[in-house]
Amino acid sequence: MSSPALTAMRRLLDLLAENGPVAEFGAPTAELRAAGASSEEVAEVEAATLVALRVHGALAGHQRRESRLTALLETSQDLAASRNLDTVLRAIVRRARQLLSTDTAYMTLEDEERGDTFMRVTDGSVSPLFQRLRLGYGEGLGGLVAETAEPYASADYLSDPRFAHTGTIDRGVGDEGLVAILGVPLLLGDRVIGVLFAADRAPRTFGPDEVALLCSLAAHAAIAIDNTKLLAETRAALVERNAAHAKLHARTVAGRRAEEAHDRLTGLVLGGAGLAEVGSAVAALLGGGITVTDGGGAVLARVGTPADIGPGLAEAVAESRARRRAVRRSGVWVCAVLAGTELLGGLVLTGRPDLEEADRRLFERAGVVTALSLLLRRSAAEAEDRLRGELVGDLLTGAGRDPAALAARARRLGVDLGRPHTVLLAWAERRPRRRLLEVARRVAAGAGGISGEDRDRAVLLLPENRAGAAARRMAAELSRALGAEVTVAAGGPATGAGGLPAAHAEAERCLRAMRALGLTGRAAAMDDLGFAGLLLGDRGGIEDYVRGVLGPVLDYDARRGTELRRTLESYFAEGRSPRRAGIALHVHANTVAQRLDRVADLLGADWNRPERELEVQLALRLYRLRG
Repeated sequence: MSSPALTAMRRLLDLLAENGPVAEFGAPTAELRAAGASSEEVAEVEAATLVALRVHGALAGHQRRESRLTALLETSQDLAASRNLDTVLRAIVRRARQLLSTDTAYMTLEDEERGDTFMRVTDGSVSPLFQRLRLGYGEGLGGLVAETAEPYASADYLSDPRFAHTGTIDRGVGDEGLVAILGVPLLLGDRVIGVLFAADRAPRTFGPDEVALLCSLAAHAAIAIDNTKLLAETRAALVERNAAHAKLHARTVAGRRAEEAHDRLTGLVLGGAGLAEVGSAVAALLGGGITVTDGGGAVLARVGTPADIGPGLAEAVAESRARRRAVRRSGVWVCAVLAGTELLGGLVLTGRPDLEEADRRLFERAGVVTALSLLLRRSAAEAEDRLRGELVGDLLTGAGRDPAALAARARRLGVDLGRPHTVLLAWAERRPRRRLLEVARRVAAGAGGISGEDRDRAVLLLPENRAGAAARRMAAELSRALGAEVTVAAGGPATGAGGLPAAHAEAERCLRAMRALGLTGRAAAMDDLGFAGLLLGDRGGIEDYVRGVLGPVLDYDARRGTELRRTLESYFAEGRSPRRAGIALHVHANTVAQRLDRVADLLGADWNRPERELEVQLALRLYRLRG
């Protein structure tokens, strides 16, 4: 490698080390090209630039995740260290603004006497009018959150017709200059005690992960308020009723135990502990067995619990979700694991048929911590899925990409492009796209492949050299896992990065043909569809079809200078009469018969059976039309 190329490589490393702007990463390649370097050196530096950009993006993602984890850890430490409600709430609002990178964040709490909510804490606010706002239930975005116990977001609040606008609220929002607003409820059991907000002074769409993170902070805020009220009630009871000292002391101990347990569990999650470790800690705290399930009821972790935890688990989780409390069912306790209104899974406690109030609340708080663990786990899985999905997309487009670089990326994800691979497109008519992608990712990984997203379909890349068989097997597995019929179309196989775009195009044609034929819920490759696939797909496979049907005849004519193809055309044109075909060709009928015998040798003895004959005639017509 020449000195300019080495200099360009060092420049890329310097940009990575200095966390330089993305726009500067293209400069080394441009300078190398301007210096007249060889195309090989330019290609190597371009490939290194792509890798550097991916590393740069990954580092930025790690920094964002580290920042969020740090903020959540600091919030947990505040809960453990401070007994002052104002201090804790200000810290939570400040960290909400930090985590979501918004211009301002604020919190409203309910006023039981007046029957509305008032502004309790703000961070980043500059308007006294805004800071004194009161929201009635159902009024504005925050009033709707407080009334429905559901999170709401608006990219442009003042022009959003979904909310009941009032002059007072709109003047306050306008005076603050807010445009985009996200609000989530602070819940204690099934009761809304306030709303936590994050807002920007420019239009912005808040994503599901941002809503989930703000819901997690809101859960911490609700716990902080609850803990503070517990301690305040305990102090008041000690002053007013010395006779109930023992009972109040037990309540204080229970509150501290719950607080310490919450801190311990949160610390485990933020320290990187898995679900099994968190489950073990909860089981030890409550003296029972713990099972953690996902949103579909599949077991993710089990500690000290029998494999069969009894019937009705799904119904119990649904009841807990609706009531937002732990419920008892068939001798076990069940708590829905929620992030806002999204069901992430369930927490099951066995061996404790009766729970005192303190232990029940501790169990519910364990559900909050489990939600945080599942969110972090999902974020990590989504990051890995994003890498796999980007690789699949790059492999299937292929245009302007370096095959060697694609092969190297694939190897890092455990995919050997030196083996034949089949491209599959999976489509489910009545199932959410996200659920289909989740199932496809799991099934593809089990088959040693990878998956990605292709509009409303999932695309799977599998190490298979029999496209039709792979499609049928994947259709059965996907349908079983999804609980609905899945249509799967296959293309390929292809070896190496260069052949995958063509295999993807073939799978596209196959899927279009299957949908036109009403073959939804089935699996097929183009070979399974025959000429019907050619007619109902698109024109991209005409030459392949003609060669597949007439190839031996065309090759024989080319080698021998014969006219077998022309004889076939005359034979069909003259109503399958060798005599009339001979007249049209100016040869004897016996010559025509001999030529047809040669066709039978080349195409097979069944070439003139009805189903084969139709394909032969179609191939002859397409050959003539294509010139």
